[in-house]
Amino acid sequence: MKEPILNGEEYRAAATPAVPEGRRLIIGISGATGIAYGVQALRFARAAGIETHLVITAAAQQTRAYETDLSARDLRQLADVTYKPSDVGAAIASGSFRTDGMIVAPCSVRTLAAIAHGLGDNALTRSADVTLKERRRLVLLVRETPLTLTHLRAMTAITEMGGVVMPPVPAFYQRPRSVADLVRHTVARALDLFEVDVPGIPRWGDDPSDERNHIRTLDLTRKAQC
Repeated sequence: MKEPILNGEEYRAAATPAVPEGRRLIIGISGATGIAYGVQALRFARAAGIETHLVITAAAQQTRAYETDLSARDLRQLADVTYKPSDVGAAIASGSFRTDGMIVAPCSVRTLAAIAHGLGDNALTRSADVTLKERRRLVLLVRETPLTLTHLRAMTAITEMGGVVMPPVPAFYQRPRSVADLVRHTVARALDLFEVDVPGIPRWGDDPSDERNHIRTLDLTRKAQC
């Protein structure tokens, strides 16, 4: 039977092991359009048996209402533990709280800039800062276009600090039939960076019967012979 959903305060009060028995991932959702990416990340992580710790900003709650039929409670129930964005004393904001890393999906440029400049002014940005300082994997699905020089410099700073900037650019080689297909593929690729395998996701070259892969193999063979 699945453990009850806890909020951050209840989690701190509970007796938890010093070393996690399984995998643990922080999922942040900020106010950019594309909340479907965060929702799908929570669903994939749950299916993979990963303990999820969710923090969603006030702006992201507004986006949730615009872009989905989910209530705030529905979204919280997709995670094992949830934190208020104002809870800067949350477990996830401490380096001694061991995790596999953090994904921010979607990541607004405001959140990108705050993380790039070490401004841990809420539970999300503080957790991202801790993830970087502990040399854990941080993946930001930055949702903005076009990009200004300020945005690009912030992305460069994140990359120099060891984070991964992954704009959710769709891959069309999978021949998606819906927006949901595009979202699932992008999120699965993001979870690849945490070595989380999502079954049923099309990957280039996996199907030897695919004529496109056969053509590509012949092309590579010709190049090798030159």
